[in-house]
Amino acid sequence: MRLFGVSLAAMLLFGFPFMVTLLGSLILYLMIYMPDMVGVMIPAMVQQILAGVSQPALVCVPMFILSASIITTGKSAGRLIRMLQVFVGHLPGGLAMTTSAGCTLFGAVSGSTQATVAAVGGTMRPMLLDAGYKSSFTLGLIINASDIAFLIPPSIGFIVYGVATNTSIGMLFLAGVLPGLMLLLLFSAYCYGYSKIKKIPLMEKASWADRRTALLEGLPVMGFPVIIVGGIYAGLFSPTEAAAVAVLYALILETAVYQSLTLHRLVDSCLQTGVITGVVFILVGAGQAFSFLIGFLQIPEALLPPLFGNDPSMLKVIAIVVVVYFIACMFVDPIVAIFILSPVFQPYVVGAGVDPILLGVLVTLQAAIGSATPPFGCDIFTAQLIFRRPYLEVIGHALPFLLILVLATVLLIAFPDIALVLPNLAAGR
Repeated sequence: MRLFGVSLAAMLLFGFPFMVTLLGSLILYLMIYMPDMVGVMIPAMVQQILAGVSQPALVCVPMFILSASIITTGKSAGRLIRMLQVFVGHLPGGLAMTTSAGCTLFGAVSGSTQATVAAVGGTMRPMLLDAGYKSSFTLGLIINASDIAFLIPPSIGFIVYGVATNTSIGMLFLAGVLPGLMLLLLFSAYCYGYSKIKKIPLMEKASWADRRTALLEGLPVMGFPVIIVGGIYAGLFSPTEAAAVAVLYALILETAVYQSLTLHRLVDSCLQTGVITGVVFILVGAGQAFSFLIGFLQIPEALLPPLFGNDPSMLKVIAIVVVVYFIACMFVDPIVAIFILSPVFQPYVVGAGVDPILLGVLVTLQAAIGSATPPFGCDIFTAQLIFRRPYLEVIGHALPFLLILVLATVLLIAFPDIALVLPNLAAGR
């Protein structure tokens, strides 16, 4: 396996696309150590890639991406941020709180950390800089607050985890709501303290007339979490049906209410959705094929028993899984990590009696944390590309937010009902 590890690292360093890196390393291993199996395994890998992207539950992914793209190109995102700003902008850390809340609510449309970095960060970062916040703080806040989008429905991470482990995606959506709001409160508390310590000037308090206007303009955007979470909780929609209704609502909102969506913008949104969906599905397909190959080579059977030991406790299983996901997502795309590792750990998770819904929330949170953590967190490079800032500046204020996210993980492990209360209520337990 040393050859596999070396080839994987080398291809990453030389900038190969991740799908090529992932599958190419394993094909090289097969060609050298198992040449007689290459003719059989290549067609099998193609079948696994097609099987990975043919999962019915994945149908909702492009629809959630399309709804997010429509409101990003229109006026919804700006109205949403304005509504939040007029109510909390005058408080110490108010603009930073607005950024965190904006990431949370935009996550209720996109379910993607990178889309949230682009949509909310592009609007809020200039305002934060003008208000006196340091550049490294604004970048750290935007990147890490976007992690909330991975927990708030319709999280793409939950969809991938649900597909990989046959766990109810609707229940995972419900389980992510309270942990996401908890993260929002923790980030807001830190922003308040940071602003007081750094003596960031306060903004002028908005009048009640301005608040009323902003509320009326931004309130329709709040229909997205109501449709997605409320519809699933009430049993009106499946996740896929909720995604279709979200697209319809986005179209109505931007055409009839805000009157900002032109045919040209709609075509651009559809093209953008196609590109992003293609990337996601390529990663899912590669993850499926990779998972199949490591299973064929019996790599989990060789590595996991010494790691877990005999009859591991529930806490030990949770701790190992959390740490492995956190480290893995620092180096590879979270979607790939979830798709590859979840089936591998599943026997130990089931054997230890860990609630799969709770583990799904913990795994998705670690994937989000890893995507914002050096050295190779994907959100870091997204921020570099969008804001055109050097790498060290982007990660300069990462540690305080990382500690907050670790604290949230500890709280979820210590108090699992934070994640499980809504799914239990929906299931009548």
